[in-house]
Amino acid sequence: MQRIPIDTESSVVHEQFAVVYAPRRSRERFSEGAVVIMESEQAARAAARPAEKKFAARVVGPSRSSEGLRLYYLESWLD
Repeated sequence: MQRIPIDTESSVVHEQFAVVYAPRRSRERFSEGAVVIMESEQAARAAARPAEKKFAARVVGPSRSSEGLRLYYLESWLD
């Protein structure tokens, strides 16, 4: 998936660490309800629960979709 450009003069869309609920790790974008933003990479790794399909990740967002949803885009999994 093509990476979303980040406007360095805006604080709306930016790269963040998160725990993402992902039943299928093949997806590259996630709705706001599946993403919990964390303060650091270490916090995301500590909060991950792979058995519950909650994985530490680096994401970009939130970005507004054409349907009006707030989405986060996967940069990379942290495992």
